[in-house]
Amino acid sequence: MNDSIDSLLPTRPVSRDAAAPDLSSIETSVQAELAYLQPSLERPFNYTYEPPAGTPWQNYRRDQRTVRIVDARHLASRPELGREGFALWDAPSSLHDFSDPDEIVRLYYPEVAELACAATGAANAYVFDHLVRKHMGGSAPLGFGRSAKAGPVAANGQVHNDYTEESGRKRLALVLGEPAAQRGVLRYSIVNVWRSIRAPVLDVPLAVCDARTVEGADLVRAELRYRRRTGEIYLGLHNPRHRWSYFSAIDRQEALVFKQYDSQADHIARFTLHSAFRHPNVPVAAQPRESIEARCLVVYQ
Repeated sequence: MNDSIDSLLPTRPVSRDAAAPDLSSIETSVQAELAYLQPSLERPFNYTYEPPAGTPWQNYRRDQRTVRIVDARHLASRPELGREGFALWDAPSSLHDFSDPDEIVRLYYPEVAELACAATGAANAYVFDHLVRKHMGGSAPLGFGRSAKAGPVAANGQVHNDYTEESGRKRLALVLGEPAAQRGVLRYSIVNVWRSIRAPVLDVPLAVCDARTVEGADLVRAELRYRRRTGEIYLGLHNPRHRWSYFSAIDRQEALVFKQYDSQADHIARFTLHSAFRHPNVPVAAQPRESIEARCLVVYQ
């Protein structure tokens, strides 16, 4: 990534180098299926590892809905992080091989922190987690299950938000640790920085929902069960008001930044429902999507 934050710029509605696909042939919107949560009286849960014998991976059903997903590159005005909840940035990375977790932490985390500050206007950023994903060509996106083995996991095809009101508040203490450090924080956010790490993403893009179209009743608290702890996320219920977007053919030089939590409750995007989806018009020769997502807590002054 460039040395100066001033050199990072939000991507224009259509911005491509000569080697990238020709966007003129890509539709301004597509009709595609997204997996919402089917309403239930039970509190939803997912296991991220092989569950105990006799226990299902998850206890809820998917509500498959065909929705219109707009290519945000063709919008008259580009989306903004504080308004719609997401924005695409021109942000090349100096890391070319994302197979080594130690190198990701050493080289990529500082780039993510720099970008997160530039995108949010925050004073400090703390990258606390990342996940490399690899889609298996020809298959539909999966859910939350993570392999017990190290390595990439599948694209997540469930409509969700990574944090809830409660787990977003808890993350501050988990990242900053010392109570004294927390007391000086007036406002903070959690953002996800999503990037292709191979070819431009054509087969299974990431769809993001305009935060202004999501109501509180659309968000259902769900458990994400790990071996040593239980996290909490929001799963999304279908609402015909939802407006979905994606950015066609995102390449390695770009990064999609989207909001997962904001401690400020008024007049700003706080939660961004998102999901991988199977593009209905994938070129036959398209390479399977490989991506990395990094989660970052940013503190404002």
